Amino acid sequence: MNILFFLIPKSDVAYIYDDYTVEMALNKMQSHRYSSIPVIDKNGKYVGTITEGDMLWTLKDKLQEGYPDIEHMSVARVARKRDNQPVTANAQMVDLISKAMNQNFVPVTDDNNTFIGIITRKDIIQYCYNHMQ
Repeated sequence: MNILFFLIPKSDVAYIYDDYTVEMALNKMQSHRYSSIPVIDKNGKYVGTITEGDMLWTLKDKLQEGYPDIEHMSVARVARKRDNQPVTANAQMVDLISKAMNQNFVPVTDDNNTFIGIITRKDIIQYCYNHMQ
């Protein structure tokens, strides 16, 4: 089965750039009510996934260190606990299922590691449910 059938294209996905400030990232996440969001670079390459928890613990640590300029800190400086592992556009459904067990969305990249969208865990579970019927 072609996984691109389930793809939510980049144009319909909220994501942030790796040079965004923590404040910009939190505002975007808040407006979309997301707890995690894909991070890409200015060339469109998938960098990873940042979570609210990643930012919370980084802010806590930086405040304790007396970091003077938190509102201008780049998300690139935020320590990420775990990135959502991407699949390529030619991946199989079994690849998606194994990834979705540990992450709420699966980033999809092309052969050049350019971010092209996501597939949600909900859509993967729906596919599995439909095939069990």
